[in-house]
Amino acid sequence: METSILSGIEASKALYSSLEGRITHLKNHGITPGLAAVLVGNNPASEIYVKNKTKKFEALGLKTDLFRLNEDISEKELLSLIEKLNSNVKFHGILVQLPLPKHIDSEKVLNAILPTKDVDGFHPENAGLLSIGKPRFIPCTPKGMMFILKHFNIHLNGKHVVVIGRSNIVGRPISILASLKELGNATVTLCHSGTKDLKYFSKQADVLVAALGSPEFVDASYIKEGVCILDVGINRIEKDGMSKIVGDVNQESVLGIASSLTPVPKGVGPMTIAMLVENTVLSAELLLN
Repeated sequence: METSILSGIEASKALYSSLEGRITHLKNHGITPGLAAVLVGNNPASEIYVKNKTKKFEALGLKTDLFRLNEDISEKELLSLIEKLNSNVKFHGILVQLPLPKHIDSEKVLNAILPTKDVDGFHPENAGLLSIGKPRFIPCTPKGMMFILKHFNIHLNGKHVVVIGRSNIVGRPISILASLKELGNATVTLCHSGTKDLKYFSKQADVLVAALGSPEFVDASYIKEGVCILDVGINRIEKDGMSKIVGDVNQESVLGIASSLTPVPKGVGPMTIAMLVENTVLSAELLLN
């Protein structure tokens, strides 16, 4: 069996193309979608991620400002900034790049963002709307995964989706999205570190989502022939004397067995940024409704 590669680069280009008319419409009404990105400290991975997001916003003619804060900033000072950004009409979305320093309560900070500016989709109000099937902002990575499936005409209706990982950022929201009648209508099994006999469940998957944060954990022994695999992992490892990025799936092992696969890199990653743009545009559109 030939394994099709589900390119996030290709899918993201289609998404950006579809946004052009929406962005023009907003600008014709005097609204330029704007994102405030907050970066605390100097985490190298976060630096690269925020830089890539900023470049994409600028390339699309959107507004983006980076608020770079020292590692030792107090929680009170950070919350004060969030309050100011909430009331700033230039910004339709607020992104606080994770992880935050240990002395800051991440949940408290994320919950302080106005739900209508929470373009990451992490606020309890947005998580609740998603859980009842009436989403406002869907977390960017799961939303991007659903777009990839749609772009490559992979339908979930009647399929068995098995998700490995239950984080509020990826695993839990993708399990909800896949099960919603209007979006996926799939049967979903959510597995995690406490799941006994994980292979029993993963081998039943028509679509397998690997979002456990463990490099190359899933190999051929975890899958059945013809499965579609969405690899969410971004892990840096040392291999053959070199540093490289790998996913949660041993991709060489599953080639020829899986029907399709998102690569790492250039798979789910580009879609996360694309959906951040889409959510910011959506937030701006709420002003017209």
